[in-house]
Amino acid sequence: MKSKKYALALKKPNQSLDKSIDDNGKGGQVRLERSVTLTNGITIIVGTIIGSGIFITPGEVLRSCGAPGTALVLWTICGLFSLLGALCYAELGTTIPQSGGDYAYIRVCFGELPAFLFLWVNLLIIRPVAMAIVCLAFGYYASQPLLGGAIEEAGVPIAKLLAAFVIVLLTLINCWSVKLAMKVQDIFTVAKVIALLIIIISGIVVIFQGKVQNFENSFAGTKSIGDLSIALYSGLFAFGGWNFLNFVTEEMKDPSRNLPRSIIIGLPLVTVLYILTNVAYLAVLSPAQIITSKAVAFDFANILFAKVSWIMPIFVSLSAFGGANGILFTSGRLLFVGAQYNHLPKLLAMIHVKRFTPIPSILFLCLMSLVYLTGKNIGTLINYFSFVFYIFVGVCIVGLIYLRWKQPQLARPIKLPMIFHIVFLLMCVFLVVVPIMASPRDMGIGLGIVLTGLPAYLITVKWKNKPRCWTKMMSVVTVFVQKVLMVVGQELKIPDYDENKGLGTHAMTDQNEILPLNLEDK
Repeated sequence: MKSKKYALALKKPNQSLDKSIDDNGKGGQVRLERSVTLTNGITIIVGTIIGSGIFITPGEVLRSCGAPGTALVLWTICGLFSLLGALCYAELGTTIPQSGGDYAYIRVCFGELPAFLFLWVNLLIIRPVAMAIVCLAFGYYASQPLLGGAIEEAGVPIAKLLAAFVIVLLTLINCWSVKLAMKVQDIFTVAKVIALLIIIISGIVVIFQGKVQNFENSFAGTKSIGDLSIALYSGLFAFGGWNFLNFVTEEMKDPSRNLPRSIIIGLPLVTVLYILTNVAYLAVLSPAQIITSKAVAFDFANILFAKVSWIMPIFVSLSAFGGANGILFTSGRLLFVGAQYNHLPKLLAMIHVKRFTPIPSILFLCLMSLVYLTGKNIGTLINYFSFVFYIFVGVCIVGLIYLRWKQPQLARPIKLPMIFHIVFLLMCVFLVVVPIMASPRDMGIGLGIVLTGLPAYLITVKWKNKPRCWTKMMSVVTVFVQKVLMVVGQELKIPDYDENKGLGTHAMTDQNEILPLNLEDK
């Protein structure tokens, strides 16, 4: 019986990916560059996790915990949970060294349909909405020194205009050069870390001056398990982005070493910064002030730095800018990989012939984000998917456990004790069940949107014999856009996957269906 085969961009055990990946432009090959260094990896993790949230809403965690000491413990738990998840993903990313993150892992372990559903919900809502929200936060806080007044009084049109400007600017940067995008990520990550260090050092000075009353009886008033679970969600939301580095694995230099190193350095750094920042807030503001504050960092600055308190909105806007750059950079790679496997139009799997950037996928995300920016209350869309994220994360961990059992011969540069995977999986189950019980209506809406991917999958992927007029039109559009953007299909050498022999055990064969375009052809 002939074995079933799938085309997967995976390396053989103890063998590196196609060498040409490091030799862009040489030998006539057009590939994404391996230009993401260890420093870039750390700034992607730190820069995407630290957004505007830690400056604005630590009160949500404190309100649900009920006590300052409990809140600090919960921030620590959230950091450890995120670190554990990131380490599990480091094993996945080095076992399956392919860009695309969750999409790639789900596709390898469970097939095309669940991978498409993950891609669908991220393409349709999660990534462009997140981009729009973060850029809108930039617009609000960047306008504060000019407009003055409370945050909610900032002019919405001006904030949206600034947000649109940032989306377009970051799109141009990411289309121009991977190295330029990484330099932006590095610079703005340093800026947001400096902002947190200013808060932390100021708080420590206040503590050494003897103001410690807010830490007395710090566990008194701790609330119920139900309230603490809500606080856990708020804290984990602030750690969102811990898995983003896995979306650019193929562009990392020496990913088997730099992927785990970036995680081991980046996540503990974020956790320590978050805990110390909350300690600083408590040194200056009372728990009641933090809970009722609409922007904790602003109230903190108004008390300590009254004459220069305007600097805090600038730091928050810089933090949002860096976070948006990380979202755009990694999201573009998700669409790029999805299109490589024919789950999206082939045009989205093309890169510029000289700059080696996935321009079509980045432009698509730009347009989607601009569309969502015109809407009202777009943040409510994200609420519907608080549990969907952990469903797909849990599926990835199940896949990791499955590969341990089914394919023990795979090369694993990182191999965590199985108990780590089981504990993290149980925590993901908890984070899925709790919101379903607390808000079944919202979760039902989110699940319904995910399931709209089923007819989309049948029409766009499974339906092979589409009308000739449709295929001809798509071909004409693709060629036209290729000529305008100067993009071609990446030249790939991809090993096959044989379900009987395992991953990456076959000779390298050319499975690429996107042929380079001769721009002189008509």
